[in-house]
Amino acid sequence: MSEFTHRPVLLGECMEALNIRPDGVYFDGTLGRAGHSREIARRLTTGRLICVDRDQAALDAARERLAPWMDRVELVHSNFDRVDEILDRLSLPGVDGMLFDLGVSSPQLDDGSRGFSYMADAPLDMRMDQEEGLTAAEVVNGWPQEELRRIISRYGEERYAPQIAGAIVRRREDKPVSTTLELVEIIKSAMPGKALREKQHPAKRTFQAIRIAVNDELASVERMLQRAVPRLNRGGRLAVITFHSLEDRIVKTGLAEFARGCTCPPDFPVCVCGRTPDIKLVSKKPLLPSRKELEENSRARSAKLRVAEKL
Repeated sequence: MSEFTHRPVLLGECMEALNIRPDGVYFDGTLGRAGHSREIARRLTTGRLICVDRDQAALDAARERLAPWMDRVELVHSNFDRVDEILDRLSLPGVDGMLFDLGVSSPQLDDGSRGFSYMADAPLDMRMDQEEGLTAAEVVNGWPQEELRRIISRYGEERYAPQIAGAIVRRREDKPVSTTLELVEIIKSAMPGKALREKQHPAKRTFQAIRIAVNDELASVERMLQRAVPRLNRGGRLAVITFHSLEDRIVKTGLAEFARGCTCPPDFPVCVCGRTPDIKLVSKKPLLPSRKELEENSRARSAKLRVAEKL
């Protein structure tokens, strides 16, 4: 499948959720392959689209993919959790819609040299932004055993986290772990035979955990929500796509908090807190990929889209 026929996850659902106006201002906080951005940009006339990515390679590639609409597009090299700083820099008090696709972009996974994949041998890197300091090698070789166990258990939801953390520490005492396939072998050595025979690759959960730690992904999602909602114009929509339960829980909880109204005890005759909701949830349950999309794109399998509207 070529890059230009690549179908972004939940594309139609996202476009409907954003309710795009031709003269509106929109913010795509996770540009990636620019699939969502292309669909937003082509719907604009006098409007504006801000495209953000941590990966400079994604921004460079987007110049070609978004070439027909670059008169209405602004490319920004930054992390999506700096949404307020980005909008301040562009002198934009608010926007009419924001989209965040929290999946790791396919080019990063496909580029074996970036160290995200457990299928190709590469230096242990896993940085989404190559200008950031912390690498997977530093996590694997420098973090204490208990911290490794914690992140592998929490971020990877890996039941063999204690054994894997112990195996990593024992191996690095002899020499540093330097490549992805070295790490894969260590992970496999710590797991029982039945786990190695499971359909899912035995290293998948641990690699996910280390990637999340390197890129501070969960804290970034929390910061993004706190900074994004206040910068939506009235009637503006926020759409967030998640791919695993940890992210989805953060988004669900964060949006629910913004959607809360009065917090006074039920027995109070009148409200004294004065709190009103900032947003309304467009649907209480997340939107899921259609059967057709799942047949065409296996990457969509775990995707969930949550949408809120600014009041």
